Amino acid sequence: MKITKVEAIPIDRYLFCQVHTDEGITGLGESGTWGHLEASATAIRKFADYLVGQDPRLIEHHWNVMYRSGHFRGAAIMGAISAIDIALWDIKGKALGVPVYDLLGGKTRHKARVYYHVFGRTADQLVQGCIDAKAQGFTAVGHLTPFLDEPRDVPFFKTHAQKIGDAIDTVRRYREAVGNDVDLCIEIHRRLTPAEAVVLARGIEPFHPYFYEDPILPDNFDAMAEVAKHIEIPIATGERLHTIYEFQMLLARGAVQYVRPDVCLAGGITGTKKIAALAEAHHVGVVPHNPLSPVSTAACLQIAACIPNFAIQEYPTGEDRAPKSEIVKTTVRCENGFLIIPDAPGIGIELAPEAVERHPARTHGRIGARLHVDGSVVDQ
Repeated sequence: MKITKVEAIPIDRYLFCQVHTDEGITGLGESGTWGHLEASATAIRKFADYLVGQDPRLIEHHWNVMYRSGHFRGAAIMGAISAIDIALWDIKGKALGVPVYDLLGGKTRHKARVYYHVFGRTADQLVQGCIDAKAQGFTAVGHLTPFLDEPRDVPFFKTHAQKIGDAIDTVRRYREAVGNDVDLCIEIHRRLTPAEAVVLARGIEPFHPYFYEDPILPDNFDAMAEVAKHIEIPIATGERLHTIYEFQMLLARGAVQYVRPDVCLAGGITGTKKIAALAEAHHVGVVPHNPLSPVSTAACLQIAACIPNFAIQEYPTGEDRAPKSEIVKTTVRCENGFLIIPDAPGIGIELAPEAVERHPARTHGRIGARLHVDGSVVDQ
């Protein structure tokens, strides 16, 4: 079997990769570079120069060639490698007539618990979102910020007491709205300094968050470890990390209790399986990052199915309706807060034939950041 063509396919706000072979088997993957998909698409096309004519089944070898052939890496490159890697696993599964997880040790579970995205510009909207998610059968909610989803064009200012006090009170309202029947995955979006992160964590500890996600910027592993050392709730982080080496440094410092690799950014299925093994050796759970399309969800489930330390799966809203439901032929079934792990060959999902025409690519807009009233940049 030989690779005949590698395509980068932008659809709506997502970037997909299709790898074609001379035996008529096509593999599908997705890049998780998010805001810089154009750069990742270019990287996919560049890797195509190497891949065409190669045997698609030599996944580990191709991964190493793509990763180690250049001297510089980063999100655009790793998003491209991840998309291609997922597509190659898809081909191998289809060629052998089995799901990818069967090639990685087989099932450890038949369904994957998920947390549902909750959005809102006000605390009342977010509280209602928690209540609605519970009514739909979900046992966990996430993307749940105590700082609200505020517009980035509005300058920010609160005193420390207001900022921390309001956030603690908002988490209290979430817990009171759903009781202990729903786990709260508290999302900070890297918005705090280490000192603020410690103060807020101590304040929300009585409400028993499932995890405390990205309390500070992820760039300094020592700083994340310092936060972890001073709080009593689990930290979840890793969605911006690209390699097993970064995750190893994070784990070695005791800086994380739930790793959050993005299968579409951290090296695809190959990279994410290795990250999960590193985490397992540290008794750390895996919560795959997944803000993307149903293709990402399907790839994440191959990992969730086969690792023993899977904890919970991020499940973005809208997979059951347009445009997401129209990008693929079928979506993964969700029942009572669990995704049913599919048994179709490969990753178990296909692009809809008309997806490109129905949902042309759209950009993420111009680059910009939220500002403080003093003119400095605010992380949000």
